[in-house]
Amino acid sequence: MSLENKENKEINKLSLLIVAIIVLVLVIAGAGYYIFRQKKQIEDMAVAAELDKEFLEDELSQLSLQYEGYKFTVSNDSLLTLLTKEQMNVQRLQEELRTVKTTNTQRINELKKELETLRKVMRGYVVQIDSLDRMNKQLALEKQQAEDRARRATATAQQYQQRTEQLTEIVEQASQLDANNIQIKSLNARGKEVKKIRQMDQFQITFNLAKNNTAPVGEKLIYIRIMKPDDDILVKSRGDLFSFEGKDINYSIKKLVEYDGEELSVVMYWDIEEYLSPGTYRVDIFADNNRIGRKTFTLDK
Repeated sequence: MSLENKENKEINKLSLLIVAIIVLVLVIAGAGYYIFRQKKQIEDMAVAAELDKEFLEDELSQLSLQYEGYKFTVSNDSLLTLLTKEQMNVQRLQEELRTVKTTNTQRINELKKELETLRKVMRGYVVQIDSLDRMNKQLALEKQQAEDRARRATATAQQYQQRTEQLTEIVEQASQLDANNIQIKSLNARGKEVKKIRQMDQFQITFNLAKNNTAPVGEKLIYIRIMKPDDDILVKSRGDLFSFEGKDINYSIKKLVEYDGEELSVVMYWDIEEYLSPGTYRVDIFADNNRIGRKTFTLDK
């Protein structure tokens, strides 16, 4: 073999070695790049999984707080029970999420789906709560309107009652008897008027029942109370009583008269059988449970 052939053979071997080395370098470089890319993808997936986990934790926390908030605004017991149950489901997922590793992407994805289901359930409850809230507001408005109408009706009824009472009082006052022109005379035994107490044997009390077309007609019991200066009542017996304003009080004289609505003159007498002191005396006249007249007079020694 010639020297030239040997040299060519050596060159060919060297070329093949160089090619093999280049191929090997390329294979190693490709494998390294592939490993790098795989590692980078794994790292990116880990970061994404961590972010997903944090996102899920935030979403579940917010959802739990929403349930808690709605529980304070709901008065319907059945709906409150359902909200409590769903909040417990959210809390269960929160507990599970804390134990799930970020590498368990399958379970994290499943938890995402469950979170979306819980969101849909929440939206359904929100619709119910809003509907109940609108209904409660409408009922509250209707109740307020009914109470306002009731208050107005009560106020109107009270006004009518007050007006009726006023009219009744006016009618009662108009129908009340009135004693006028009241005269008190002190008489002796011969029926003559005297001024000194020691000469007096009798009081003569005269008055007129005024004309009144609205007053009930018929028999009327007239009572007279004669009050002494010391506010004691002149009576023949402490058992002489009549009813006035719900109480039984003493009278001095009584007389039955027939009243026909026209003016009627009445004369009544008191026989003096007790000691009388000087001073101012008062005569009160009563009929039909009303005081219809009053007159004072003075006695001298």
